[in-house]
Amino acid sequence: MSDESMTPQERPGGIRATGRGRKAPGARRGALTITAWSAAGLTLLGGAGLGYVYFQLDGNLKGVDINAALGTDRPHNVDNGSMDILLMGSDSRAGANGKYGDDGSGERADTAMVLHVHKGHKKASVVSIPRDTMVGRPECKKPSGGTSPAVERGMFNESYQAGGPACAVKTVEKMSGIRMDHYVEVDFTGFKKLINELGGVPVDTSEPIKDKSSKLDLQPGKHTLDGEQALGLVRTRHAVGDGSDLGRIQLQQAFLKALISQVKHVDVFGDPGKLYGLADTATRTVTTDSELSSVNKLVSFTKGLKGIEGNDMNMVTLPVNYDKDDPNRVLPMEKQSREVWNALLHDRPVPKSATKGTAGDRAGATGVVKSS
Repeated sequence: MSDESMTPQERPGGIRATGRGRKAPGARRGALTITAWSAAGLTLLGGAGLGYVYFQLDGNLKGVDINAALGTDRPHNVDNGSMDILLMGSDSRAGANGKYGDDGSGERADTAMVLHVHKGHKKASVVSIPRDTMVGRPECKKPSGGTSPAVERGMFNESYQAGGPACAVKTVEKMSGIRMDHYVEVDFTGFKKLINELGGVPVDTSEPIKDKSSKLDLQPGKHTLDGEQALGLVRTRHAVGDGSDLGRIQLQQAFLKALISQVKHVDVFGDPGKLYGLADTATRTVTTDSELSSVNKLVSFTKGLKGIEGNDMNMVTLPVNYDKDDPNRVLPMEKQSREVWNALLHDRPVPKSATKGTAGDRAGATGVVKSS
């Protein structure tokens, strides 16, 4: 059996997929960015008549000027009616996030997704980029001054540490050849509050999920997850599938579909207090590019996305296989990855053949969690 066909358990040394030497995995903010996008969109659209409250919500938003940081060193902006957004979560342990551990490694890109909204804004494709993917990182300017040199081979999640959001965007654009129209980042303590404000998220689990690291213990069946449980679910990897970070991505993708469905069905319009609570939490949770960092701009942005339901999103993992030289890392499969990025570049659906048989496809966590 070749290394590429082996599961992490079969491969010598297994796979931790934490990207942090031999330290225990930390909290996962990860793909939860779509949560903030969905909830902010719903609540801000409903709150268009809140008047002076807008000024307070405006003050909650944090913006990063990606265009100024990157200048002209970017792919051509293809104007075909589609839109590409880099959705990220970083693993800072600052403030309230410190309860989830501190490994002393600084802030990194814990999870990243490229959200491609197809022309007409009725369908979307999502490509998850595993954090331990070994990539070439371009030279990046540090937010504090100075420069991080280019590297031929480095973990994708280190791009954020090397140069902040702008470096993460630049790295994704180099990988994909696609210019990102927007950037959205989420904070996981704010995300927990958001889930609780929503009243929880219903899910249906097909098997037990018990993970000491994420402190999650669910029996098979229907559950309404509160904020802490939801965070535990998207952190979980040991208890499902092959125990890898790739299986965790499959859990995240399934949970996000359930979450988006829940956001669409919550009746906030009859409860001004609930509406404001959601809008306030959502705007405190996200950091965006400067083109979205005001309530009016964010409202306009989310109006264009409000027709997309969970079932309208095709979620895939970037085609990767385990690195033969280091079973704790993954490498992009050149031909299949190019098929994925070319599909988005030309506003086409990602072909199933591009992800079939890849390590992400074999992770074994598909179907463990579904919308309830």
